[in-house]
Amino acid sequence: MTYCELVHNLPPDTDNPNKHYHDCEYGFPIEDDNALFGRLLLEINQAGLSWTLMLKKQAAFQTAYADFDIAAVAAFGEADTERLLNDAGIVRNRLKIHAAIYNAREILRLQAEYGSFKNWLDAHHPRDKAAWVKLFKKHFKFVGGEIVGEFLMSCGYLKGAHDESCPVYAQTLAAGAKWAEAV
Repeated sequence: MTYCELVHNLPPDTDNPNKHYHDCEYGFPIEDDNALFGRLLLEINQAGLSWTLMLKKQAAFQTAYADFDIAAVAAFGEADTERLLNDAGIVRNRLKIHAAIYNAREILRLQAEYGSFKNWLDAHHPRDKAAWVKLFKKHFKFVGGEIVGEFLMSCGYLKGAHDESCPVYAQTLAAGAKWAEAV
């Protein structure tokens, strides 16, 4: 069953967070660097867990990671790492926490060079998934094929977020999904 089928089979009055995410966020372009960082952080933390869990914990992650403010997270030190390791509202994995801080610092560096994280992504578009993974592994920590692929699909850089028969597919096209430029 595809993600689109799964979501379309949910009852209309569901409190399952996948419904809103699928219909309003997944595959749509993200313009804001902090929002892009937040999505990457969630994708990294999802590794080995379910996306539903990440969506349910998203608000806790946002609070724990300074509203996904890249500069604030880049400034996190050992006390912040310990605070995050003791925060039951998020995924308490030392490697993932260190990756979030490292990646925030790397995004700051990319922002200084490209003007924004989004500009860096745009400057390397279009690429196939394998080339994106290689590029991400060069710059970031805790990023493998699934994490990079899902991150890029989720923010409109790679095709595959929605089935072509899904009504949201056309909406992502209309919103300016970057993958459409590469087709």
